[in-house]
Amino acid sequence: LDVVFLGVPHDAALEIAPQLVDKVGCVIDLSAAYRLKDSSLYPTWYGFEHTQPELLQRAVYGLPELYRSELVGARLIATPGCYVTAASLALTPLVKSGIVAAEGIIVDAASGVSGAGRALKHTSLFSTVDEDFTAYGLLDHRHTPEIEQVTGAQVLFTPHLAPMNRGILATCYARPNGAAPTTASLLAAIATFYRNEPFMVVRPQVPSTKATLGTNCVHITARYDERTGYVMVLAALDNIAKGASGGAVQAMNVALGIEETLGLNSVGVYP
Repeated sequence: LDVVFLGVPHDAALEIAPQLVDKVGCVIDLSAAYRLKDSSLYPTWYGFEHTQPELLQRAVYGLPELYRSELVGARLIATPGCYVTAASLALTPLVKSGIVAAEGIIVDAASGVSGAGRALKHTSLFSTVDEDFTAYGLLDHRHTPEIEQVTGAQVLFTPHLAPMNRGILATCYARPNGAAPTTASLLAAIATFYRNEPFMVVRPQVPSTKATLGTNCVHITARYDERTGYVMVLAALDNIAKGASGGAVQAMNVALGIEETLGLNSVGVYP
């Protein structure tokens, strides 16, 4: 087999992956079992001891825009979390270039109910979600260390459940590092960082989750507020596509040397 996708809970992935790695071409895990490089973080954020440090170090993070060279020929890929994909792609260009400080970053992100999976839960019922908007995972959402690992920044992350089927909109706030930027310079820096990326859309218009529906694209914009001195970066994506299965397919394409865009859409269903 060339590739096996694991769409199972963390504990199942930990049991199955070691039996497959090096026996098939590539194992792509959509759980968080191999996302965090520091195994000591797992008890705090996921509630279990990670007993496979060697395999954890071999796993390549499945975000081609930031880890493309490492993904080529990878045997085990850890697909990023949906919130992490949005926040990390929004922030990384500015953190890595030193335009914003790497401390005190705030990420507020809202997701559609499909981000909670298909399990029958009271919090996912139509009558609960409809006409409601709520925050959850205050101070302890498990995607926090993953965002920090990818961006190299200290992050306060607060997720929200929005009354929609799918989509993520992340709004990120950071302080400039040194001289104050402008909105134009922020947009230019992010656009330059992603200039050769087929699924990154950087433009002045405010991102919309519906514009990414059914695509593997991430729509990003940025602003600098002279009044408060904050940099603001927004990113929208389809949590089912780029935030999960689409991102996994993209990573597979890179790992196997296939055309990266194969099987993935870049034009939204709406508008």
